[in-house]
Amino acid sequence: MESSINIYKVADFCLTVEGMPSEPDNMKPFRVAECCGDPIFSLKIVDRLPQTAGDLIYKTPETSGLPVISLHHAAEGYIFECQPFPGKPTAGKMFADAAFKNASLQLTGTSDLFAFNNAMMLVFNFSTARLGALEMHSSVVVKDGRGYMFLGKSGTGKSTHSQLWIKNLDDVELLNDDNPILRLLPDGSARVYGSPWSGKTPCYKQKNAPVGAIVHLKQAPYNKIERVPVIQAYVSLMESASSFRPFKALADGWHATMEGICAAVPFYRLECLPDRDAAMLCYNTVNGKQNPA
Repeated sequence: MESSINIYKVADFCLTVEGMPSEPDNMKPFRVAECCGDPIFSLKIVDRLPQTAGDLIYKTPETSGLPVISLHHAAEGYIFECQPFPGKPTAGKMFADAAFKNASLQLTGTSDLFAFNNAMMLVFNFSTARLGALEMHSSVVVKDGRGYMFLGKSGTGKSTHSQLWIKNLDDVELLNDDNPILRLLPDGSARVYGSPWSGKTPCYKQKNAPVGAIVHLKQAPYNKIERVPVIQAYVSLMESASSFRPFKALADGWHATMEGICAAVPFYRLECLPDRDAAMLCYNTVNGKQNPA
């Protein structure tokens, strides 16, 4: 009996997944009836991967208390393994070909959804690296048909600032709270897309909007906003984008996308309190309703 193949569209890219025991809720809004062109990648869930050795390329530090992700280079591609936390059993192991076009994922039954989502995010990120796409660590709201992205280190208050916009302004919608997709389109414009990955907030929307502004947040005992030059905007993108520099060809693609985004989108730095005044200052400034402080 052949396993079923589901087709998904994420950020206007089509991809396929075969052999899922059950479809995760976060993927359902992105399922489509047919491909909108060749899939950027195909992921197959398998019972067991062949034993393949590889050289370690990258491994996240085990001292942070965060998930442990490791990537190995094998003879004909790459091996990916993930653990939910340091010291926990491996939740999934994946083999991807050198082009990240085809991948096979073995689940261990310990944290299947965690392993599946991390595998999907990794293959999506690598397969779109030269196609003008960035996976961002950002919270995004849509207001008056435009997307506003809030960047910053974990714990800075990105989600809080989004909620302040929603609470204090009319008709504001949360698009994604942790992992939206930012795209540089062929015409030089930038759009932000909802994705199946949104951190701790279940916000999985098959929607997108042109980017109105990108705002880098920093906690402060006051509220102040200013427009930042391109070089500072580039640094903000690099800090918030999921990129992997050891792959030079992929890194070149990500850097080209960042350069285009910086030219297309206004960037701001907001030093702020978690209050209504910060949200109003930000909204008014990025929309030209008052001059930046």
